[in-house]
Amino acid sequence: MRCSLGLGKIQIEVGFGIGVQIDFASLEKEPDFLPKPFMILSLMNGKIRIMPCLDMRDGRVVKGVHFVDIRDAGDPVECARGYSRNGADELALLDINATVEGRRTMLDVVRRVAAATTVPLTVGGGISDVPSAAEVLHAGADRISTSSSAFRRPEVIAEMVREFGPGKVTVAIDVDRNASLPSGYEVYIDGGRTATGADAIEWARRVDGFGVTVILPTSKAGDGAKTGYDLPVIRAMKEAVSAEIVASGGAGTLEHFLEAVEAGATILLAASVFHFGTIGIPELKTFLRDRNVDVSG
Repeated sequence: MRCSLGLGKIQIEVGFGIGVQIDFASLEKEPDFLPKPFMILSLMNGKIRIMPCLDMRDGRVVKGVHFVDIRDAGDPVECARGYSRNGADELALLDINATVEGRRTMLDVVRRVAAATTVPLTVGGGISDVPSAAEVLHAGADRISTSSSAFRRPEVIAEMVREFGPGKVTVAIDVDRNASLPSGYEVYIDGGRTATGADAIEWARRVDGFGVTVILPTSKAGDGAKTGYDLPVIRAMKEAVSAEIVASGGAGTLEHFLEAVEAGATILLAASVFHFGTIGIPELKTFLRDRNVDVSG
């Protein structure tokens, strides 16, 4: 790891293509939202992190297959508390209907989940501009995630990075296979409902150009299917960008998580296998460590 200091700037390089630059001079004001120490240590150590995802609808955690066939998976606060106790390194909370319903994220749920967890919390759904992102961060989130709004108005990514810093912004990209596009993958928005005709890897490159530190691609074909992560899209995005890549959509076995690491993911997101007890986080971490993967925690 290499850390260098400059006037108003910190540059951290941890190897394996992972680096973080915090340029306070480029911010319009002193940041109001400081990351949990755990988030900073994880980035500096370059470790693989495990991130359960709480998809939320009507205040409850739910899970579907291919973005549909939704079923209940529990109370978000109890889920968050349980995952924090059982070794999760980060948590994601996604209000899955906020964007398509044209409303903002349920801030009361964000507050309660943030109060219950001791690990970094990323929140997405209904975050369309700087004010809505600020509300979520003030409610206790450590990072916001934006997807459909970012695609429709890419300049909002730059606005959020400028306002909050690059470490506070994740851009999520829902993808599905489309052989007619150069990469073979197409961007979908509106919770996977709307095809855009845009090439997913080209969009990831453009997103990376705004300075975000995390990109979260989710395979529509793999979502909830438990047949494995979409490894080609992870590899392609890892090769195309400097941001960290989150593996999302399709985990069903311990081996699937290892395959995602080998493909280049540094954050391993899953829902069904954790919610319904198929795989425990301590079991997963032991499995990965036994195979020489440097796992956080």
